[in-house]
Amino acid sequence: MEPGLSVCEKRFLKIMKKYLFILLLFALTIGASADDKKSQVGIDEKLGQTIPMNLSLLDEYGKPVKLSELTEGKPFALTLVYYRCPGICSPLLTGFAKVVDLADLTPGKDYKIITVSFDPTETYLTGSEKKKNYFAQLTKKKLENSDWRFLTADSSTIAQLTDAVGFRYIKQDNEFVHSAVVTLLSPEGKVTRYLYGTDFLPMDFKLGIIEASEGRVGTTISKIVSLCYSYDPDGKQYVLNVTRVAGGGMILLLGVFVVVLIVRKKKN
Repeated sequence: MEPGLSVCEKRFLKIMKKYLFILLLFALTIGASADDKKSQVGIDEKLGQTIPMNLSLLDEYGKPVKLSELTEGKPFALTLVYYRCPGICSPLLTGFAKVVDLADLTPGKDYKIITVSFDPTETYLTGSEKKKNYFAQLTKKKLENSDWRFLTADSSTIAQLTDAVGFRYIKQDNEFVHSAVVTLLSPEGKVTRYLYGTDFLPMDFKLGIIEASEGRVGTTISKIVSLCYSYDPDGKQYVLNVTRVAGGGMILLLGVFVVVLIVRKKKN
Protein backbone atom coordinates (compact mmCIF):
# COMPACT_ATOMS: atom_id res chain seq x y z
CA MET A 1 0.00 0.00 0.00
CA GLU A 2 1.31 3.49 -0.90
CA PRO A 3 1.89 5.70 2.17
CA GLY A 4 -0.56 8.54 2.83
CA LEU A 5 -3.45 7.06 0.86
CA SER A 6 -6.18 4.89 2.26
CA VAL A 7 -7.53 1.89 0.36
CA CYS A 8 -10.68 3.86 -0.58
CA GLU A 9 -8.64 6.80 -1.82
CA LYS A 10 -6.43 4.54 -3.93
CA ARG A 11 -9.44 2.84 -5.49
CA PHE A 12 -11.17 6.15 -6.21
CA LEU A 13 -8.03 7.61 -7.78
CA LYS A 14 -7.70 4.55 -10.01
CA ILE A 15 -11.31 4.87 -11.13
CA MET A 16 -10.94 8.60 -11.71
CA LYS A 17 -7.87 8.13 -13.91
CA LYS A 18 -9.72 5.54 -15.97
CA TYR A 19 -13.01 7.34 -16.39
CA LEU A 20 -12.07 11.03 -16.05
CA PHE A 21 -12.27 11.66 -19.80
CA ILE A 22 -15.74 10.11 -20.00
CA LEU A 23 -16.96 12.14 -17.03
CA LEU A 24 -15.59 15.37 -18.48
CA LEU A 25 -17.18 14.67 -21.86
CA PHE A 26 -20.49 13.94 -20.15
CA ALA A 27 -20.33 17.20 -18.19
CA LEU A 28 -19.56 19.21 -21.32
CA THR A 29 -22.54 17.79 -23.18
CA ILE A 30 -25.16 18.06 -20.43
CA GLY A 31 -26.48 21.42 -21.61
CA ALA A 32 -26.45 20.50 -25.29
CA SER A 33 -28.27 17.19 -24.82
CA ALA A 34 -30.98 18.89 -22.74
CA ASP A 35 -32.07 21.00 -25.69
CA ASP A 36 -30.52 20.44 -29.12
CA LYS A 37 -32.34 23.39 -30.63
CA LYS A 38 -30.72 25.89 -28.29
CA SER A 39 -27.30 24.81 -29.56
CA GLN A 40 -28.33 26.18 -32.95
CA VAL A 41 -28.83 29.64 -31.49
CA GLY A 42 -25.99 31.99 -30.61
CA ILE A 43 -23.05 33.92 -31.99
CA ASP A 44 -20.00 32.53 -33.77
CA GLU A 45 -17.73 35.52 -33.31
CA LYS A 46 -16.14 36.70 -36.56
CA LEU A 47 -13.83 39.29 -35.01
CA GLY A 48 -11.41 40.72 -37.57
CA GLN A 49 -13.40 39.41 -40.53
CA THR A 50 -15.09 41.70 -43.06
CA ILE A 51 -18.73 41.46 -44.05
CA PRO A 52 -19.84 42.01 -47.69
CA MET A 53 -20.54 45.73 -47.91
CA ASN A 54 -22.06 45.44 -51.38
CA LEU A 55 -25.17 43.69 -50.04
CA SER A 56 -28.36 45.31 -51.32
CA LEU A 57 -31.25 45.80 -48.86
CA LEU A 58 -34.49 47.78 -48.84
CA ASP A 59 -34.74 51.03 -46.90
CA GLU A 60 -37.76 52.43 -45.07
CA TYR A 61 -39.24 53.58 -48.39
CA GLY A 62 -38.80 50.29 -50.22
CA LYS A 63 -35.81 51.51 -52.23
CA PRO A 64 -32.70 49.31 -52.67
CA VAL A 65 -29.59 50.52 -50.85
CA LYS A 66 -26.14 49.06 -50.26
CA LEU A 67 -24.48 48.86 -46.87
CA SER A 68 -21.51 50.83 -48.17
CA GLU A 69 -23.84 53.70 -49.12
CA LEU A 70 -25.48 53.77 -45.71
CA THR A 71 -22.30 53.95 -43.61
CA GLU A 72 -20.82 56.93 -45.49
CA GLY A 73 -17.31 55.98 -44.46
CA LYS A 74 -18.13 55.83 -40.74
CA PRO A 75 -18.06 52.95 -38.23
CA PHE A 76 -21.47 51.49 -37.57
CA ALA A 77 -23.49 49.49 -35.07
CA LEU A 78 -25.51 46.61 -36.51
CA THR A 79 -28.54 45.11 -34.79
CA LEU A 80 -30.26 42.03 -36.22
CA VAL A 81 -33.89 41.67 -35.13
CA TYR A 82 -37.31 40.97 -36.54
CA TYR A 83 -39.82 43.77 -36.18
CA ARG A 84 -42.85 41.78 -35.00
CA CYS A 85 -40.77 39.98 -32.34
CA PRO A 86 -42.77 39.55 -29.10
CA GLY A 87 -39.66 38.86 -27.02
CA ILE A 88 -36.05 39.97 -26.83
CA CYS A 89 -35.96 42.35 -29.83
CA SER A 90 -37.88 45.16 -28.12
CA PRO A 91 -35.69 45.15 -24.96
CA LEU A 92 -32.60 45.03 -27.19
CA LEU A 93 -33.61 48.05 -29.29
CA THR A 94 -34.90 49.93 -26.23
CA GLY A 95 -31.62 49.34 -24.40
CA PHE A 96 -29.69 50.35 -27.48
CA ALA A 97 -31.73 53.54 -27.94
CA LYS A 98 -30.94 54.38 -24.32
CA VAL A 99 -27.19 54.02 -24.75
CA VAL A 100 -27.34 56.05 -27.97
CA ASP A 101 -29.04 58.79 -25.96
CA LEU A 102 -26.52 58.66 -23.10
CA ALA A 103 -23.19 58.01 -24.84
CA ASP A 104 -20.81 60.89 -25.44
CA LEU A 105 -21.01 60.40 -29.21
CA THR A 106 -23.03 61.96 -32.00
CA PRO A 107 -24.94 59.58 -34.28
CA GLY A 108 -24.38 60.49 -37.90
CA LYS A 109 -21.15 62.34 -37.12
CA ASP A 110 -19.27 59.68 -35.15
CA TYR A 111 -21.05 56.53 -36.29
CA LYS A 112 -24.08 55.12 -38.09
CA ILE A 113 -26.73 52.66 -36.88
CA ILE A 114 -28.16 49.92 -39.06
CA THR A 115 -31.00 47.67 -37.95
CA VAL A 116 -31.94 44.80 -40.24
CA SER A 117 -34.86 42.38 -39.98
CA PHE A 118 -33.81 38.77 -40.52
CA ASP A 119 -37.42 37.81 -41.29
CA PRO A 120 -37.71 37.94 -45.11
CA THR A 121 -41.51 38.21 -44.91
CA GLU A 122 -41.38 41.61 -43.22
CA THR A 123 -41.74 44.70 -45.39
CA TYR A 124 -40.27 48.18 -45.39
CA LEU A 125 -43.59 49.50 -44.02
CA THR A 126 -43.04 47.65 -40.74
CA GLY A 127 -39.47 48.88 -40.61
CA SER A 128 -40.66 52.45 -41.11
CA GLU A 129 -43.12 52.16 -38.22
CA LYS A 130 -40.47 50.71 -35.91
CA LYS A 131 -38.16 53.55 -36.82
CA LYS A 132 -40.73 56.10 -35.66
CA ASN A 133 -41.19 54.25 -32.38
CA TYR A 134 -37.51 54.17 -31.47
CA PHE A 135 -36.76 57.68 -32.65
CA ALA A 136 -39.51 58.79 -30.25
CA GLN A 137 -37.67 57.12 -27.36
CA LEU A 138 -34.66 59.39 -27.79
CA THR A 139 -34.95 62.35 -25.43
CA LYS A 140 -31.45 63.84 -25.59
CA LYS A 141 -30.31 63.17 -29.14
CA LYS A 142 -32.03 64.37 -32.29
CA LEU A 143 -31.30 61.99 -35.14
CA GLU A 144 -31.52 62.57 -38.84
CA ASN A 145 -33.20 59.98 -41.04
CA SER A 146 -29.85 58.66 -42.29
CA ASP A 147 -28.36 58.24 -38.79
CA TRP A 148 -30.35 55.11 -37.87
CA ARG A 149 -31.76 52.94 -40.65
CA PHE A 150 -34.38 50.19 -40.33
CA LEU A 151 -33.99 47.81 -43.25
CA THR A 152 -35.47 44.65 -44.72
CA ALA A 153 -34.08 42.14 -47.22
CA ASP A 154 -34.73 38.91 -49.07
CA SER A 155 -33.77 35.52 -47.63
CA SER A 156 -30.55 35.24 -49.66
CA THR A 157 -29.24 38.63 -48.51
CA ILE A 158 -30.24 37.90 -44.91
CA ALA A 159 -28.39 34.58 -45.00
CA GLN A 160 -25.22 36.27 -46.28
CA LEU A 161 -25.37 39.01 -43.65
CA THR A 162 -26.16 36.78 -40.66
CA ASP A 163 -23.48 34.30 -41.70
CA ALA A 164 -20.92 37.07 -42.10
CA VAL A 165 -21.37 38.23 -38.49
CA GLY A 166 -21.93 34.72 -37.07
CA PHE A 167 -25.54 35.30 -36.03
CA ARG A 168 -27.29 31.92 -35.60
CA TYR A 169 -31.04 31.65 -35.12
CA ILE A 170 -33.86 29.19 -35.72
CA LYS A 171 -37.52 29.48 -36.62
CA GLN A 172 -39.90 27.99 -34.08
CA ASP A 173 -43.55 27.92 -35.13
CA ASN A 174 -44.25 31.48 -36.30
CA GLU A 175 -41.47 33.08 -34.27
CA PHE A 176 -37.67 33.02 -34.15
CA VAL A 177 -35.32 32.04 -31.33
CA HIS A 178 -32.19 34.17 -31.37
CA SER A 179 -29.61 36.05 -29.32
CA ALA A 180 -29.50 39.71 -28.31
CA VAL A 181 -26.34 41.37 -29.57
CA VAL A 182 -25.05 44.59 -31.09
CA THR A 183 -22.21 44.13 -33.57
CA LEU A 184 -19.76 47.00 -34.03
CA LEU A 185 -17.97 47.31 -37.36
CA SER A 186 -15.33 49.51 -38.95
CA PRO A 187 -16.16 51.75 -41.94
CA GLU A 188 -14.87 48.97 -44.20
CA GLY A 189 -17.15 46.40 -42.55
CA LYS A 190 -14.61 44.70 -40.31
CA VAL A 191 -16.20 43.13 -37.22
CA THR A 192 -14.45 44.71 -34.23
CA ARG A 193 -16.62 43.95 -31.20
CA TYR A 194 -19.81 42.28 -29.98
CA LEU A 195 -21.95 43.79 -27.20
CA TYR A 196 -24.24 41.16 -25.69
CA GLY A 197 -27.52 41.55 -23.82
CA THR A 198 -30.09 44.31 -23.69
CA ASP A 199 -28.40 46.86 -21.39
CA PHE A 200 -25.23 48.65 -22.40
CA LEU A 201 -22.82 50.94 -20.58
CA PRO A 202 -22.23 54.26 -22.38
CA MET A 203 -18.46 54.02 -21.81
CA ASP A 204 -18.28 50.48 -23.24
CA PHE A 205 -20.25 51.59 -26.27
CA LYS A 206 -18.08 54.68 -26.78
CA LEU A 207 -14.85 52.69 -26.55
CA GLY A 208 -16.28 50.12 -28.94
CA ILE A 209 -17.11 52.79 -31.52
CA ILE A 210 -13.63 54.33 -31.16
CA GLU A 211 -12.09 50.90 -31.74
CA ALA A 212 -14.31 50.39 -34.78
CA SER A 213 -13.39 53.78 -36.22
CA GLU A 214 -9.71 52.77 -36.03
CA GLY A 215 -10.34 49.23 -37.25
CA ARG A 216 -9.03 47.76 -33.98
CA VAL A 217 -10.50 44.45 -32.87
CA GLY A 218 -11.59 44.39 -29.22
CA THR A 219 -12.17 41.55 -26.79
CA THR A 220 -15.62 40.39 -25.79
CA ILE A 221 -15.41 39.82 -22.04
CA SER A 222 -19.17 40.01 -21.65
CA LYS A 223 -19.52 36.78 -23.63
CA ILE A 224 -18.16 34.89 -20.62
CA VAL A 225 -21.17 36.05 -18.64
CA SER A 226 -23.55 35.30 -21.52
CA LEU A 227 -22.37 31.68 -21.59
CA CYS A 228 -24.09 31.18 -18.23
CA TYR A 229 -27.40 32.42 -19.57
CA SER A 230 -29.71 31.38 -22.38
CA TYR A 231 -32.81 32.92 -23.89
CA ASP A 232 -36.11 31.37 -22.78
CA PRO A 233 -38.58 31.82 -25.66
CA ASP A 234 -41.53 30.97 -23.41
CA GLY A 235 -40.67 33.45 -20.68
CA LYS A 236 -39.25 35.90 -23.26
CA GLN A 237 -36.18 36.66 -21.14
CA TYR A 238 -32.63 35.53 -20.41
CA VAL A 239 -32.42 32.97 -17.61
CA LEU A 240 -29.62 31.17 -15.82
CA ASN A 241 -28.71 28.03 -17.76
CA VAL A 242 -28.54 25.61 -14.82
CA THR A 243 -27.34 22.63 -16.86
CA ARG A 244 -24.52 24.63 -18.42
CA VAL A 245 -23.39 26.02 -15.06
CA ALA A 246 -23.71 22.60 -13.43
CA GLY A 247 -21.62 21.03 -16.18
CA GLY A 248 -18.91 23.65 -15.73
CA GLY A 249 -19.00 23.22 -11.96
CA MET A 250 -18.71 19.45 -12.30
CA ILE A 251 -15.65 19.81 -14.48
CA LEU A 252 -14.03 22.21 -12.02
CA LEU A 253 -14.73 20.03 -8.97
CA LEU A 254 -13.49 16.86 -10.68
CA GLY A 255 -10.31 18.59 -11.79
CA VAL A 256 -9.57 20.02 -8.34
CA PHE A 257 -10.23 16.69 -6.59
CA VAL A 258 -7.94 14.74 -8.90
CA VAL A 259 -5.17 17.33 -8.59
CA VAL A 260 -5.39 17.21 -4.78
CA LEU A 261 -5.11 13.43 -4.76
CA ILE A 262 -2.17 13.41 -7.17
CA VAL A 263 -0.29 16.10 -5.23
CA ARG A 264 -0.91 14.28 -1.97
CA LYS A 265 0.38 11.06 -3.48
CA LYS A 266 3.60 12.71 -4.68
CA LYS A 267 4.27 14.32 -1.32
CA ASN A 268 4.10 10.92 0.36
